[in-house]
Amino acid sequence: MGNPAFLGRPAYGSRSSRYTLAMGLRLFAATTSIGKLRDFRAAAVAHGFEMDALPGLTAIPAPEENGATFEENARLKAVYYSQHEPGLLVLADDSGLEVEALGGAPGVRSARFAADSGLVDSPDANDNTDVWNNIVLIQRLAGVPMARRAARYRCVLAVARDGEVLHIAEGSVEGMILEEPRGTGGFGYDPLFYLPGLERTMAEIDIEMKLSLSHRGRALAALVGMMAV
Repeated sequence: MGNPAFLGRPAYGSRSSRYTLAMGLRLFAATTSIGKLRDFRAAAVAHGFEMDALPGLTAIPAPEENGATFEENARLKAVYYSQHEPGLLVLADDSGLEVEALGGAPGVRSARFAADSGLVDSPDANDNTDVWNNIVLIQRLAGVPMARRAARYRCVLAVARDGEVLHIAEGSVEGMILEEPRGTGGFGYDPLFYLPGLERTMAEIDIEMKLSLSHRGRALAALVGMMAV
């Protein structure tokens, strides 16, 4: 499999850990989200490195994501999963939606917004948590004028090896929350997340454009800048 070699620059107080893409940089994503893995792999192709799902991920009990911030959760997941696969560079993320009219909610609870409201998946929604999360968001913003629907997507990435965090990168994108979903692409809150400059939602743009604009794409670009010479 071959691990990339150290080249030497400290990141966030950790040991030096810099790599050349020419050396065959390969990251292993600790996520079971099909949408996130698709975004990660598209970014890997664009930036010239390899991205695979972490081997045996489904057999590893998930850690409790009890961090108060995106960075805390990304760090704890990267450390946890990298201890299960020694020697591999493990990428973990925590990301979500912050809506100003909701005081920054759902924030770190973005994936569990509907569950926190007492809702569960329904057969008529094909057990789609995203559908219910979007319904709850629409309900919470009922009656809120468009001028007060500012929101941002945020993503924090952490790379760890053998239980040590080597890099942290962050990306964000500003937008608005619509009253009704638009578009069939993307996942999560993408059908409601409107990009005023494009006059489209995140679910109405293709993967290439999303890679350049999205919080996840920007975080990955920042990460590559840290790891490449």
